[in-house]
Amino acid sequence: MRPEPIVSRAVRLRARAREAAAVERLVRAARSGQGGALVVLGEAGIGKTTLLGHALDTAMGFESLRAVGVEFEMDLPFAALHQLCGPLLPRIDRIPGAQREALEAAFGLRSDVAADSFRVGLAVLGLLTESSRDNPVLCVVDDAQWLDSASARVLTFVARRVESMGVAFAFGLRDVPDTDELRGLPTLTVPGLPEGEARALLAAEVLAPLDGAVRERIIAEARGNPLALLELARSAGPAAIAGGFALPDTVAGRIERSFHERVAALPDDTRRLLLVAAAEPVGDPALLQRACVCLGTDIEAAAPAEAAGLLELGARVRFSHPLVRSAVYRAAPLAERRAAHSVLAKATDQQRDPDRRAWHRAQATRGVDEDVAAELEQSAQRAQTRGGLAAAAAFLEKAAALTPDRARRNERLLSAAQAKHDAGAPDEALNLLAAMDADGLDDLQHARSLRLRGRISFAVQRGNEAPPLLLEAARLLTPIDAGLARETLLEVLWSAAWAGRFGHAEAIVRAAEAVLTSTPLPQPPGAADLLLDGIVKLFTKGMAAAVPDIQAALRAYRRSGERRALPLACRAAWGVWDDDALEALSTRLTATARDSGALAVLPVGLNFEAWLSLHQGRFDRAEALIQEADAVAEATGAPQTKYGAAFLAGWRGDPDQGLRLLDVSAREAASRGEATAVTITELATSVLHNGGGRYDAALIAARKAAEQIQISAFGVWALPEVVEAATRLGQTEVAINAAEELSGRTLPCGTDWALGVEAATRALIADDAVAEDLYREAIERLGRTRIRANLARAHLLYGEWLRRQRRRIDARAQLLTAHELFSMMGAEAFAARAEGELRATGGFRRPVVGPEPPPAREPKVARPVEPSSDLPAGLTEREVQVLCLAAQGLRNREIGIKLSISSRTVGHHLAHIYDKTGRRTRAGVTMFAMEHGLLP
Repeated sequence: MRPEPIVSRAVRLRARAREAAAVERLVRAARSGQGGALVVLGEAGIGKTTLLGHALDTAMGFESLRAVGVEFEMDLPFAALHQLCGPLLPRIDRIPGAQREALEAAFGLRSDVAADSFRVGLAVLGLLTESSRDNPVLCVVDDAQWLDSASARVLTFVARRVESMGVAFAFGLRDVPDTDELRGLPTLTVPGLPEGEARALLAAEVLAPLDGAVRERIIAEARGNPLALLELARSAGPAAIAGGFALPDTVAGRIERSFHERVAALPDDTRRLLLVAAAEPVGDPALLQRACVCLGTDIEAAAPAEAAGLLELGARVRFSHPLVRSAVYRAAPLAERRAAHSVLAKATDQQRDPDRRAWHRAQATRGVDEDVAAELEQSAQRAQTRGGLAAAAAFLEKAAALTPDRARRNERLLSAAQAKHDAGAPDEALNLLAAMDADGLDDLQHARSLRLRGRISFAVQRGNEAPPLLLEAARLLTPIDAGLARETLLEVLWSAAWAGRFGHAEAIVRAAEAVLTSTPLPQPPGAADLLLDGIVKLFTKGMAAAVPDIQAALRAYRRSGERRALPLACRAAWGVWDDDALEALSTRLTATARDSGALAVLPVGLNFEAWLSLHQGRFDRAEALIQEADAVAEATGAPQTKYGAAFLAGWRGDPDQGLRLLDVSAREAASRGEATAVTITELATSVLHNGGGRYDAALIAARKAAEQIQISAFGVWALPEVVEAATRLGQTEVAINAAEELSGRTLPCGTDWALGVEAATRALIADDAVAEDLYREAIERLGRTRIRANLARAHLLYGEWLRRQRRRIDARAQLLTAHELFSMMGAEAFAARAEGELRATGGFRRPVVGPEPPPAREPKVARPVEPSSDLPAGLTEREVQVLCLAAQGLRNREIGIKLSISSRTVGHHLAHIYDKTGRRTRAGVTMFAMEHGLLP
């Protein structure tokens, strides 16, 4: 991306002080180790490329990486990433094995592993991290609106994670509708030049006398667009104006036409070579030389284009401006474009790069061609491994367009739509389904398309629209493909459970049961077949009837490695309290989704792993998994769910953050018709309030969740919360009824997890004569599992009971265990509750960080301050307390000790304080406290 010879960059930066300063700040920050990203927005020719070039000029001592999006390669996965990261490949050995393999697969260097987008993203992040240790790195991506989706996802993923590295990203993005690939990154909008600056620029560059009327026409036509201004001026004169400048057209069209006129003046061989270079966006000089042989010319034919400032030949083949490439390609007649792609197909090594060769062959094909379509279909099969589902969908879509047979075309469109959905592109999948010839669909294709519409609806909303669609697909499939019909019925039950109270779930389940009677059980039955029968029995005949079938299904899943209906198998493991099966199957689900690039399914596996990690007391791991699930949802454009983070906040016990998240989660879930998510937030709310001893609020939330017990496994989990809150409030009958309901759901399962929770819950309502045995049973059973959250609560309940029995020494041992477990997890409210009970026994001494300072040197601490009227409106009392202590120089851990909270919670409060006060450092917080009179 060298300076354009049309006009010096210094002149082009006239009236661009603000924009130039922004890119300079980006580069300076990266030089100091504070990476970042900037998206430069504006219409074609407005100066985005000039500003990106200015960033490159400013980045002295940087390693500069460049790529340009190309419109006709938008469907070729990782095309732009290959341009950008090609120079870094010699360092690929520095990154971990799995990530290195994924990146090699993305670049076509191996075909035995999948190019999972997130592993590729981690690989690129690791590669840039390693590179930045030698020199800071600047990544410049122009024409980002034409990035292929795989590259766009990876680059967005990486650009958001370089804040602590010496890496900067600068994207040039044409400001056109529907361009949101890089949403969420900082933006810089480049406006047109003011009229005075436009006149000055024109005067500086056009030295010959210029007719006044012509000058005014050029300025009016350009509308402040610098490149349009100068390109129009190159041919200015009354004849040129009369020859078409007055015709209505877009700025980009006028500029491209100007470039085309310059290209048209070149020799024929040069023009043909330019077109081939424009059709080959990787910029490989060796490939261009081989193409020259096919053209019957020499690489020296490029010399006139280099002299005209249109092309640069070096280590890479580069056009002086992205619009030059676009102008060359767009202006060429379709026949010449096909010829250029045909030349590139011949010049591309079929063994080393069969997929790009197939792609060029497809672009070179006129009309339909089954041979080329079949070759693209083979590329799709390879892409399942190399580029994942997104790549397969791109090849299948192009193959469908070239397929002459109507039925085969429909089949390829259906396969492409399925791949698009699995890759996390639901809107594109629906577009492909709409392109199918409805009259040409056979019964099986019609049923499969209906099923896919239901699956897409469920992936996007989790609401009440999916179950009826899937149920109708199952009905249609029953006489055609019984196995697929049974698999679809599992999806009916899965979606009905999520829709719950909002989707007439019980009626859907009854209808599914009726369809099931028409689909005989295969012999021998597979794991998914056993699971289907078990789940139907669960919803229609109860837990006792269903558990044997479900447990048999789970054993079959673990024994066979079955992958069908894995999300529902995970949910079934959760429902029968089988933590070993849940861990094995959720790990398999996540790994399968990663390996295949199934981004629509990956968040499901991650969330199941997060739920289990939370109950194992591994809150940090649960948080990381939830964040990754959110990142996948963001990358695929799916709605982000907040109930996982809200449930985690409920267990951590932060009422401010937890209640905010729970409120948002419940409202969003209700708007989508996602009843299970509402139930989860109600359950999480009850945990939050029980942890903090707010039993009235806990009971209200828990009873709402428990009402959904017939259709939602999370309703069952609300029953222990009902019992605990009700016993504390003296509502004995409510507690007894809930405990009996829980026993009916746990005793048939027979796992230590189920029986341990049941024993601890039953102890709450038991007579003193048997309560102790029940608490000990609960602790013994839960101690044999890795479910530390429930174990800690059993110790807490037992300790509280012992203290009420005035057995202080025995109580102290249980409460200390509970306090230690809760503190290690980060369950702050439960830890505080255990601490309060310990204080009542006289057996708690607060831990001290390091040697205690002499009393005379202890920092003077401000009393808790009520928020004053001039504080930011959102600052809470606890945030004011944290602010005051931080302003006095106390560290997070010291603040936590003073306020009886963890250092993690202190960090959360400080993050909120920074946001609300606009201060980003401890010094800034101290100044804020002084300005508002908060220091003693």
